[in-house]
Amino acid sequence: MTDADIDVVVALRIERGSLHLDFTGSAPQVAGNVNCPAAVTRAAAVFALRTLLDDDVPTNDGIARAISLALPDRSAVNAAWPAAVAAGNVEMSQRIADTILAAFGDAGVDVAAQGQGTMNNVTFGGAGWTFYETLGGGQGASSRGPGPSGVHVGMSNTLNTPIESLERSTPLRIDQYALRDGSGGAGAQRGGDGIVRAYRATAPCTVTLLTERRRHAPRGVAGGVDAQPGRNLLNGEPLPAKCRVALKAGDVVTIETPGGGGFGAPEIADAAQ
Repeated sequence: MTDADIDVVVALRIERGSLHLDFTGSAPQVAGNVNCPAAVTRAAAVFALRTLLDDDVPTNDGIARAISLALPDRSAVNAAWPAAVAAGNVEMSQRIADTILAAFGDAGVDVAAQGQGTMNNVTFGGAGWTFYETLGGGQGASSRGPGPSGVHVGMSNTLNTPIESLERSTPLRIDQYALRDGSGGAGAQRGGDGIVRAYRATAPCTVTLLTERRRHAPRGVAGGVDAQPGRNLLNGEPLPAKCRVALKAGDVVTIETPGGGGFGAPEIADAAQ
């Protein structure tokens, strides 16, 4: 699949206590698997709204009834059979949430900078074994403080895979696992850093990567600096954001996850020191 931009467009209005989101202008459903079913688009909208509430309101029908959606038929945000949707849940959903929050920001609402915006899906497999995990990254800073480093926000309920467990159960070794220093965007409040995780194959296998934010950096807001986008590498050479590659023993796949954007102009932080 060619790595190309897919338009997600939203116009919002608040009327009689309800949030109305119109996605007219979003791209038609595509040949790849990044399409979103309507239910996932609605879930992303609920998430975006919940992040703007002062109180930690649970996800319930009261929240869902406060949102109405206008979704183009057979679009990337309202896919229909036979469109593939595997990455719609794990990746496109985060673009939808980003777009909604950006629209709120344009309307003058205090929103956080963008976070890594991807689950960094990594799958290895060989004769008789498979291994799948997702990787955290930097999250966006806000007016309330800096962004956290090396975590998931907005997507994924998966836990960190202990190196010892991974190496005991698969023919993989971890050469490096560390925060990606400096990948967060500068600002009055700095964005969080991503991580670096390097896998060394000790037997022939394949790796499949389903990642985002490798070309477009997570944006800073209110004068904050954009974060560093992520990178995928095979023996030091770039890999596409979405790919499947055969590995031989000794090959090293390195995933550098994106940072989070900064909030506020960096000189404000410098002046306060």
